[in-house]
Amino acid sequence: MSRRNTTPTKSRVKLCNRPIFHLQDKKADESELSLGLIKSAKRTGQLSLCNRGLGTVPENVWKINELVLDDTKDVDFTRSDQNNWWNAEPLKMLDLSSNVIRNISPNIKLLQELVTLKLHDNALTELPAEFGELNSLTNLSLDHNKLEVLPKEFYKLSELRWLSISHNMLKKIEPDFGDLVMLTFLDLSHNKLTSLPPGMGYLVRLVEINLSHNQLLELPPDIVNLRDLKKLNVSNNSLKKLPPLGELRKMEILDANHNDIEELPDFYGCTALKEIYLANNFIKEITEDFCDQMQHLSVLNIRDNKLEVLPENISLMQKLKRFDFSNNNLNKLPRNLGLLSQLQSISMEGNKLSCVRQDIIRGGTDRMMKYLRDRMTEEAVNETRLNEANWPDKYTMKKSQALLLPSRELTTVPEDVFIAAADAEIHIVDLSKNKLKSIPHGFHQVQETLTQLILSSNFIESIPPEIVVCKHLQYLDLGKNCLNDLPTEISDLKNLRELVISNNKFRKIPVCVYELENLEIFLAAENKIEEIDASENALARLRRLAVLDLRNNSLRAVPPALGALTQLRSLELMGNCFRQPRHAILAKGTASILSYLRDRMPS
Repeated sequence: MSRRNTTPTKSRVKLCNRPIFHLQDKKADESELSLGLIKSAKRTGQLSLCNRGLGTVPENVWKINELVLDDTKDVDFTRSDQNNWWNAEPLKMLDLSSNVIRNISPNIKLLQELVTLKLHDNALTELPAEFGELNSLTNLSLDHNKLEVLPKEFYKLSELRWLSISHNMLKKIEPDFGDLVMLTFLDLSHNKLTSLPPGMGYLVRLVEINLSHNQLLELPPDIVNLRDLKKLNVSNNSLKKLPPLGELRKMEILDANHNDIEELPDFYGCTALKEIYLANNFIKEITEDFCDQMQHLSVLNIRDNKLEVLPENISLMQKLKRFDFSNNNLNKLPRNLGLLSQLQSISMEGNKLSCVRQDIIRGGTDRMMKYLRDRMTEEAVNETRLNEANWPDKYTMKKSQALLLPSRELTTVPEDVFIAAADAEIHIVDLSKNKLKSIPHGFHQVQETLTQLILSSNFIESIPPEIVVCKHLQYLDLGKNCLNDLPTEISDLKNLRELVISNNKFRKIPVCVYELENLEIFLAAENKIEEIDASENALARLRRLAVLDLRNNSLRAVPPALGALTQLRSLELMGNCFRQPRHAILAKGTASILSYLRDRMPS
């Protein structure tokens, strides 16, 4: 029978008698500035007292530049010592954030070399007038305090570049704010501002300004003078309208969600604008002028408004990638919505769309876009089951930005039709499902604006070298024809992003394809291709290639070098006659195939 060890075991855990919640007095605050911190600050010019529970700032912080430490009184010039007073750095960075400091001493004026001051997450109710004497200050954070007003002297900080005063209680800022002319970043969000002074227009170096979560009723007209502004956030205010913003030529992002805006402002001139957020407003209409002005837009969020109709020329916004118009009053969709070829996300729930089944709406972007394109083609066929003499007029093409002639049994297209299409500045030509044996001669008329050319399901036997005059071409569909090669001149289509040659008679991938440096999608299924060249002179040159489809060809082998194309998101190789990789590996998807091939690359 074993005996229990009754010897008491000494715990290794140190017990702290200090209560979890305690209030520091001034003496405790002073002790937080240790000799080690002072030495470090005098050596580096930086002092951090963040998150120390300080209620007051230790007095020696303000005098730190003049402090002479005891161990430096006896000077020995032969000894190299970084702590010597002649090596001391003046304080340039002071971090007092995340404390409970209620006021700042007027002695702050002694820190004349201060460049960065962090006072966020405290309990400040006011700033001393001496704050304005910090002539070198460029970065200042005052977020999450209780400031209701800024002293007049604050506006003398003419060197400020970065200023954040969010989450305070400011009700007003003075016109003198315009004197802070060096500002490039300004955050005034989460305050109680009802208006902005006219002087804001003098802050011409501002790149980003955040005015969200205030009570603003309007923006000052001179805000359009901020010519370098890239990001403007005025969300969660009470704005009823926005001024014409055309002068903001460098603006890239506008966030005006959660306001009372009733109509879109004039964006003419905003050539850099990429993202617009106008959710939760009272906008009733997207105008044709807006679509004409915003052809470069990539994100448009206009959900939870009062939209009743979308214009047909929405198709002009060819660079749109995300489009959210859910929870509006739409009861039909424009026919040309399906022409937005770069859309990655479209949301339209919460409308009264009787023409679209709910399962399609809930089925995601890909299914919705397929539905829209199929519907567009069906409508075009139904409207144009006409003879060849009944061609679309210039005004129809101007509205849709497209020459749509699918399924017409066409053997040719008159040059006059392309001349009219050029006048309409169309972007898309669709001649699919016809009986063309060659590309119509007049296609060069639309070379300046053409970005998409669809020639699938014809009887075309060769592509003329002259196709390279369409230098803006991004999408070329030659599927389901009688092609066995492409002209070398195709390599000059440097903007081409997607090429389809599926269902033809190719025995090899044309050499010109390897020079299309911006190619992202290459579909070559259902041919007779016998080999893959993945060398540095071939597929490996296509650094942006993300989708490669070689299903149902005559491939005898898959080179391990193909595994080095790690940028591929989709690789399809089913239906070929090679033995390795086996079907089980192909079925696991692209990542497994590439991993399998990399494992077989010579070291």
